[in-house]
Amino acid sequence: MKTLTAAGLLVALLALPALAAPRQDFPRTADGHPDFSGVWQSLNTAHWNLEPHAASEGGVPQLGAQFAVAPGQGVVVGERIPYLPEALAQREANFRNRLSEDPEGKCYLGGVPRSTYMPYPFQIVQGDGTIAILYQYATGLRRLTLGGSDEAPLDSWMGWSNARWEDDTLVVEVSGFNGQTWLDRAGNYASAGARVTERYTPLSPDHLQYEATITDPAVFSEPWTIRMPLYRLVDDGYRLLEFKCEPFAEEKLYGHLRKPAE
Repeated sequence: MKTLTAAGLLVALLALPALAAPRQDFPRTADGHPDFSGVWQSLNTAHWNLEPHAASEGGVPQLGAQFAVAPGQGVVVGERIPYLPEALAQREANFRNRLSEDPEGKCYLGGVPRSTYMPYPFQIVQGDGTIAILYQYATGLRRLTLGGSDEAPLDSWMGWSNARWEDDTLVVEVSGFNGQTWLDRAGNYASAGARVTERYTPLSPDHLQYEATITDPAVFSEPWTIRMPLYRLVDDGYRLLEFKCEPFAEEKLYGHLRKPAE
């Protein structure tokens, strides 16, 4: 085994501040904060299941491999979501009924944090006191109020977002949910009383670290966290396109109301 010399130790110690220094090559606003403006997307299988999972049939045999579930290592810190026993039973029921009950299939807004890792891009537009996030799926929209502390005036799919800076990390506190969102296609969910703390941290000019900690004593035995990188889309001329999915959900939602043919 090699022994670290005093000179080598000194070099290593001197290098530590540089390793911990903020990213100086990330775009910044006039006030020095990271500028997250741009189009971003996750590249993982969290939209299928936040937890580690094997490949499986997707629930629509007629589509064969086109709707198969890709395997994934999961994005939950510690791998498993700490459900209370009754809530775990509800998650399993959600999974059994996912083809009919998943809000995504009904073109309902994805909620937070699910909208971040759905298989669609989203755009961040950063202003002085407000940051807007526009999601391609269902034309979702969030407004993040920097320095805000107000509670949600009413419950909603996307909740109410107050943001603040902690050094180079944008921290967003989200509450005021309507309790109807799921967290993925596997039936993972939270209640209307959930509080989500998001953290956006620069990793490189074209990468962000995304974390979301979910606290919901009605569903989980303790707070838990997901973590994943987000990637900036740098395709030439790329722009966020409109994806209004309502027409594709009409048969699913209202087909049973159709008057039978005489």
